[in-house]
Amino acid sequence: MADRRTLIMEAAARVIARRGVRGLRVEELAAEAGVSTALIYYHFKDRAGILRATLEFINDRAERYTTERAADAPPLDARGELEQTLLLELQDTPEVRENSTAWGELRASAVFDSDLREDLARATLVWVQEVADLLGQVRPMNGAAALAASAERLTALLEGLSVRWLSGSLPVEHARELMAGAIDGELERLRG
Repeated sequence: MADRRTLIMEAAARVIARRGVRGLRVEELAAEAGVSTALIYYHFKDRAGILRATLEFINDRAERYTTERAADAPPLDARGELEQTLLLELQDTPEVRENSTAWGELRASAVFDSDLREDLARATLVWVQEVADLLGQVRPMNGAAALAASAERLTALLEGLSVRWLSGSLPVEHARELMAGAIDGELERLRG
């Protein structure tokens, strides 16, 4: 059984995915999580704390579903790790849909909320650095600036493809094909 904080975070991701950040009401979150509003305030202090914790939660959940493998699965090479990390962000499962939608809602709200903007910028920087590290494992002779630029392009493209897929203007299979092509293109560019 998940602890109450985890239940609240799962509920927060669902509510944000459904109603957006502006539609997040503590009372609705409490009802969705099956807890009291007092317990939410106990764990998160205020709405900003809820948003910050939800951002961390969806990042942690994305890391889990993009890196987990069966115990008997053979290890991936560096390129396989890179591809899996990016392509598993485009899978048609409720968890990924919810995570990607909530991330997009948080990003859109950050335009108007400077505190959220700072938290999102930090989370994005960590994500870009993780992808740059994976790129560096595939192309170890490249400098940090080139790897970071490639990672920035790939993560930005992934977010755009995710929005198009989630909004129904792009089939998930085609989004994955486009992402795979972009990975190939960035690795070729780094080969230079």
